[in-house]
Amino acid sequence: MCGFYGIIDSMKESVRTTVRQILTSYLEMNNHRKTPERYAILDAVYDINGHFTLDELGEKLSEENNFPVSRATLYNTLKLFMELRLVIRHRFQGQTKYEACYDNNSHSHQICTMCGKVTEIKAPQITETISNMHLKRFRKDGFSLYIYGICSTCQAKITRIKAQKKKQKTQNKKNK
Repeated sequence: MCGFYGIIDSMKESVRTTVRQILTSYLEMNNHRKTPERYAILDAVYDINGHFTLDELGEKLSEENNFPVSRATLYNTLKLFMELRLVIRHRFQGQTKYEACYDNNSHSHQICTMCGKVTEIKAPQITETISNMHLKRFRKDGFSLYIYGICSTCQAKITRIKAQKKKQKTQNKKNK
């Protein structure tokens, strides 16, 4: 099992090296400063597995990495990363979340309309269908698909509440 995790760590490190090179090339070509904040934020983004908010990223940098940065710096840096296609922004039911996307441009999410839980799902059929689509005068770079519904946890709560109400109705009829 150790070998498997070593491969995963090696892949993560390879992605980190690549995204750092993309950032460095962009900054050099556009005569922007290569600040430690930009690289610390990039590293933190690629250390997070899954979706995160601006506040969660700020907390990670401040608490775990001992590298506090302002909210404005986070926002502006993430905006740059989105332009470079290193980060994608999602708007899930009134909240904005971000996600590292260099090695994952095409994926689907299921979103619970009750609790707001977001789960990434693998859907090879959808990926294949979209890859095979021929769009006029448009080059596809990736996609995000959002599927809305009710998660099993919330569905179980609804079922319990309905059962309790039914039981109360039955008891109320007996008491009359």
